[in-house]
Amino acid sequence: MKILVTGSAGFIGFHVAARLLAEGHEVVGLDNFNDYYPVALKRARAARLRRYAGYTGIESDLSDFKVLDRLFQKHRFKAACHLAAQVGVRYSLENPFVYQKSNNEGFLNVLEAARRAGLARLVYASSSSVYGGNRKMPFSESDRVDNPISLYAATKKFDELAAHAYSHLYALQTIGLRLFTVYGPWGRPDMAVWLFTEAISKGKPIKVFNRGNMRRDFTYVDDVVSGIRAALFRKNLPRCDVFNIGNHRSEKLMDLINMIAACLGKKAVMELLPLQPGDVPDTYADIRKARRALGFEPATDLAEGIPRFIAWYREYVRGGKGISRPA
Repeated sequence: MKILVTGSAGFIGFHVAARLLAEGHEVVGLDNFNDYYPVALKRARAARLRRYAGYTGIESDLSDFKVLDRLFQKHRFKAACHLAAQVGVRYSLENPFVYQKSNNEGFLNVLEAARRAGLARLVYASSSSVYGGNRKMPFSESDRVDNPISLYAATKKFDELAAHAYSHLYALQTIGLRLFTVYGPWGRPDMAVWLFTEAISKGKPIKVFNRGNMRRDFTYVDDVVSGIRAALFRKNLPRCDVFNIGNHRSEKLMDLINMIAACLGKKAVMELLPLQPGDVPDTYADIRKARRALGFEPATDLAEGIPRFIAWYREYVRGGKGISRPA
């Protein structure tokens, strides 16, 4: 199949594209290489993808509808995987219009270009952030998600609503995936696993919000890719639906910190801080629906995933490509 992957130089998009290419599919990857975090990491991911004969990389922005429309018309994709977005909860407090342009205008452009080209199936990334301040655990797809507590979450809720409208109006099949705290090799330097690993390895203090009283459903990237792949190829899925893609384990943040420190053979120096605006104290994915419909079954726990990330991180830094968090 020929498949479009937006955000192909991003963390998850890179892994999805690499898996599809390894399986023999043709992949057209689109990315704008924005500088939310150092572009060198994105360029390095893209360079890996260019090693595959079946890969075509396009550098463009989702807000350019003409480019996107021409891309869909030219390639007539069998399916598209939309993973490009402006990420980060805290960044949305300072740069709200970036989120509106990328996550809302960009997604609407993808939907319209897909409709015009007669695309069979669009799989897109939503987020566990849509559950907002919900207190019932674990989070289920049947829970209400109309109380977002960050602009980022609100943009992802918009995407789910827009996808539903397009599925209803135009029979475009849309499958949304609510992803839960993804980590692993080639990860994002603005996320906790990378930030903690980098700081602890250098003997620097780490910022621990809500004074460490937080839990996250940490999900290894290979498991997430398996869930996305199932959403792309599984038969007999509804015309429009959303699924949780998580590890179905809510882990204590302090356990993560201690595990990273132990793997590094260092002591973690912590700066305990209050809960930040937009953050939620706990996440926990109910994956029963994804198990039934997608055959999704996560296979990697933190005890296995963290050493894998740290091994990759050390190799990446030794290669002279060490990078830091965005300013």
